[in-house]
Amino acid sequence: MENKGKYRKIFLPKLLRENLLNYCKEHGIKTGWVFITKSGKLKDRSNLWREMKNLQKKAGVAETKIFPHNLRHLFTRSYYEDTKDLAGLADLLGHSSVNVTRIYTSTTESVFQKRIDRFIEKKILGVQYNISYVVDKEDSVRYT
Repeated sequence: MENKGKYRKIFLPKLLRENLLNYCKEHGIKTGWVFITKSGKLKDRSNLWREMKNLQKKAGVAETKIFPHNLRHLFTRSYYEDTKDLAGLADLLGHSSVNVTRIYTSTTESVFQKRIDRFIEKKILGVQYNISYVVDKEDSVRYT
Protein backbone atom coordinates (compact mmCIF):
# COMPACT_ATOMS: atom_id res chain seq x y z
CA MET A 1 0.00 0.00 0.00
CA GLU A 2 1.28 3.48 -0.80
CA ASN A 3 0.70 6.30 1.66
CA LYS A 4 2.53 9.61 2.02
CA GLY A 5 5.04 8.60 -0.64
CA LYS A 6 5.97 5.38 1.17
CA TYR A 7 5.07 1.80 0.43
CA ARG A 8 3.84 -0.02 3.50
CA LYS A 9 3.18 -3.68 3.96
CA ILE A 10 -0.11 -4.26 5.75
CA PHE A 11 -0.26 -7.29 8.03
CA LEU A 12 -3.69 -8.81 8.49
CA PRO A 13 -4.40 -11.42 11.15
CA LYS A 14 -5.05 -14.90 9.78
CA LEU A 15 -8.65 -14.87 11.01
CA LEU A 16 -9.36 -11.57 9.23
CA ARG A 17 -7.76 -12.84 6.00
CA GLU A 18 -9.96 -15.94 6.14
CA ASN A 19 -13.07 -13.84 6.76
CA LEU A 20 -12.21 -11.50 3.87
CA LEU A 21 -11.64 -14.42 1.50
CA ASN A 22 -14.97 -15.95 2.53
CA TYR A 23 -16.69 -12.57 2.03
CA CYS A 24 -15.18 -12.26 -1.46
CA LYS A 25 -16.21 -15.81 -2.33
CA GLU A 26 -19.79 -15.26 -1.10
CA HIS A 27 -20.06 -12.00 -3.09
CA GLY A 28 -18.34 -13.27 -6.23
CA ILE A 29 -15.43 -10.83 -5.91
CA LYS A 30 -12.42 -12.14 -7.85
CA THR A 31 -10.61 -8.88 -8.66
CA GLY A 32 -10.88 -5.20 -7.78
CA TRP A 33 -11.98 -3.45 -4.64
CA VAL A 34 -13.66 -5.38 -1.86
CA PHE A 35 -15.52 -2.57 -0.12
CA ILE A 36 -17.52 -0.39 -2.47
CA THR A 37 -20.53 1.89 -2.25
CA LYS A 38 -23.94 1.05 -3.74
CA SER A 39 -22.91 2.95 -6.86
CA GLY A 40 -19.75 0.82 -7.23
CA LYS A 41 -17.22 3.44 -6.12
CA LEU A 42 -14.45 2.71 -3.65
CA LYS A 43 -15.48 3.47 -0.07
CA ASP A 44 -13.50 6.37 1.30
CA ARG A 45 -12.92 7.92 4.70
CA SER A 46 -16.26 9.75 4.68
CA ASN A 47 -18.17 6.52 3.95
CA LEU A 48 -16.39 4.74 6.77
CA TRP A 49 -16.94 7.67 9.15
CA ARG A 50 -20.69 7.68 8.42
CA GLU A 51 -20.96 3.94 9.01
CA MET A 52 -19.03 4.28 12.27
CA LYS A 53 -21.35 7.07 13.43
CA ASN A 54 -24.33 4.79 12.75
CA LEU A 55 -22.80 2.07 14.94
CA GLN A 56 -21.67 4.45 17.71
CA LYS A 57 -24.75 4.18 19.91
CA LYS A 58 -24.90 0.38 19.70
CA ALA A 59 -21.25 0.18 20.70
CA GLY A 60 -21.67 2.61 23.61
CA VAL A 61 -18.71 4.73 22.46
CA ALA A 62 -18.64 8.50 22.94
CA GLU A 63 -19.55 10.33 19.73
CA THR A 64 -16.42 12.47 20.03
CA LYS A 65 -14.28 9.30 19.72
CA ILE A 66 -15.81 8.07 16.46
CA PHE A 67 -13.28 8.72 13.70
CA PRO A 68 -11.57 6.21 11.38
CA HIS A 69 -8.08 7.24 12.52
CA ASN A 70 -9.03 6.42 16.10
CA LEU A 71 -9.08 2.75 15.06
CA ARG A 72 -5.35 3.10 14.36
CA HIS A 73 -4.86 4.65 17.78
CA LEU A 74 -6.88 1.89 19.45
CA PHE A 75 -4.91 -0.83 17.69
CA THR A 76 -1.60 0.88 18.48
CA ARG A 77 -2.33 1.32 22.19
CA SER A 78 -3.68 -2.23 22.51
CA TYR A 79 -0.72 -3.75 20.64
CA TYR A 80 1.77 -1.80 22.75
CA GLU A 81 0.04 -2.71 26.03
CA ASP A 82 0.29 -6.37 25.05
CA THR A 83 3.83 -6.46 23.60
CA LYS A 84 5.68 -3.43 25.06
CA ASP A 85 7.68 -3.52 21.78
CA LEU A 86 7.92 0.13 20.75
CA ALA A 87 10.52 -0.44 18.00
CA GLY A 88 8.53 -3.29 16.47
CA LEU A 89 5.36 -1.22 16.67
CA ALA A 90 7.08 1.66 14.86
CA ASP A 91 8.08 -0.75 12.08
CA LEU A 92 4.58 -2.20 11.93
CA LEU A 93 3.03 1.28 11.61
CA GLY A 94 5.56 2.35 9.00
CA HIS A 95 7.08 5.10 11.14
CA SER A 96 10.61 6.18 10.34
CA SER A 97 11.20 7.15 13.98
CA VAL A 98 10.25 5.58 17.30
CA ASN A 99 9.55 9.11 18.55
CA VAL A 100 6.56 9.34 16.20
CA THR A 101 5.22 6.09 17.66
CA ARG A 102 5.60 7.38 21.23
CA ILE A 103 2.69 9.76 20.62
CA TYR A 104 0.34 6.79 20.40
CA THR A 105 1.63 5.20 23.58
CA SER A 106 1.78 8.29 25.76
CA THR A 107 -0.30 8.37 28.90
CA THR A 108 -2.37 11.29 30.12
CA GLU A 109 -1.67 13.08 33.39
CA SER A 110 -4.95 11.84 34.86
CA VAL A 111 -3.90 8.23 34.24
CA PHE A 112 -0.53 8.85 35.91
CA GLN A 113 -2.32 10.45 38.88
CA LYS A 114 -4.64 7.44 39.28
CA ARG A 115 -1.72 5.04 39.03
CA ILE A 116 0.34 6.86 41.64
CA ASP A 117 -2.67 7.11 43.97
CA ARG A 118 -3.35 3.37 43.65
CA PHE A 119 0.32 2.57 44.16
CA ILE A 120 0.51 4.60 47.36
CA GLU A 121 -2.77 3.23 48.68
CA LYS A 122 -1.71 -0.33 47.96
CA LYS A 123 1.93 -0.17 49.04
CA ILE A 124 1.76 2.27 51.94
CA LEU A 125 -1.73 2.37 53.41
CA GLY A 126 -2.57 -1.27 52.73
CA VAL A 127 0.61 -2.52 54.39
CA GLN A 128 0.74 -0.07 57.32
CA TYR A 129 -2.88 -0.42 58.33
CA ASN A 130 -3.76 -3.77 56.74
CA ILE A 131 -6.57 -2.09 54.80
CA SER A 132 -8.16 -3.77 51.81
CA TYR A 133 -9.92 -1.78 49.13
CA VAL A 134 -11.75 -2.08 45.84
CA VAL A 135 -11.35 0.22 42.83
CA ASP A 136 -14.62 0.37 40.89
CA LYS A 137 -15.32 1.26 37.25
CA GLU A 138 -15.30 4.99 38.01
CA ASP A 139 -11.87 4.64 39.65
CA SER A 140 -13.36 5.35 43.07
CA VAL A 141 -11.72 3.63 46.01
CA ARG A 142 -13.98 1.89 48.51
CA TYR A 143 -12.37 0.61 51.69
CA THR A 144 -13.58 -2.65 53.19
